[in-house]
Amino acid sequence: MINKMVLWVVFGFIFGVLQGCMSSVPAGNVGVLINKVGGDKGVDTEEKGPGRYWLTWNQEMFLFPTFTQTQVWTKDKAEGSPNDDSMTFQTREGLDVNTDIGITYHIDPTKVTAVFQKYRKGVDEITHNYLRSMVRDALSRTASTQPIESVYGEGKASLIKATQDLVTQETAGIGIVIENIYLVGSLRLPDVVTHSINAKIAATQMAQQRENEVKQSEAEAAKAVAVARGEADSRLIVAEAEAKAISLKGDAINKNLKLIDLAAVEKWNGTLPQYMLSGSGTPFINLQH
Repeated sequence: MINKMVLWVVFGFIFGVLQGCMSSVPAGNVGVLINKVGGDKGVDTEEKGPGRYWLTWNQEMFLFPTFTQTQVWTKDKAEGSPNDDSMTFQTREGLDVNTDIGITYHIDPTKVTAVFQKYRKGVDEITHNYLRSMVRDALSRTASTQPIESVYGEGKASLIKATQDLVTQETAGIGIVIENIYLVGSLRLPDVVTHSINAKIAATQMAQQRENEVKQSEAEAAKAVAVARGEADSRLIVAEAEAKAISLKGDAINKNLKLIDLAAVEKWNGTLPQYMLSGSGTPFINLQH
């Protein structure tokens, strides 16, 4: 019984040792083999792809993911940062601006060993220490040439693009491929700048409102003039039409009178009437026609 127990203990110990000497590289990762002591200590030049590997007591495997990594450095713990990881930079006027910023990148699978040899750290340490410092430095250098209004307004896009270009240049020969650097949320400005910007926006909006009111008044006045001109033209047209109608009516009356006179002359036998109305010295026929 004792011998069996001893055998089980020995077997368990050997199994544990064997398990401890085996390392796995999961899919989407590259392993870097480290010799911890001895004459050949350091980084093995061979990169290990996905699989299981037996290690000696003198070896250690570091894993480097080669798929896209995403990291956001924020001020608010609720957004993923255990500490305040936001970045502060200064504009051309020396004003402090605070912001949350994110990055996406991946490590070139063929240069994993070079990355490890340079930094001697894993991906997490490289991200939070070295990459963060690169981004903060590039952001500060870029923002120092721009005024606060540009940084907060239309120059924001160029600010972040210039920052990404600088970081990309710095990491290009290392094996870290920068995919995107971006701002998260709004920039945090000094209170005095915020008040100034808000006042400027309010003044601009007020001026625009006044301009719109003037344009509206001008439009209403132009409309009233057009209506008045239309009414005047309408009355003129009506008056001209009435005058023309009266003229035509007068012409028609005169024509009818002439016809009556002509008919009377044709029927007159040349004899003047024997009796005439008092006060009338001529016959009723108009002999002037």
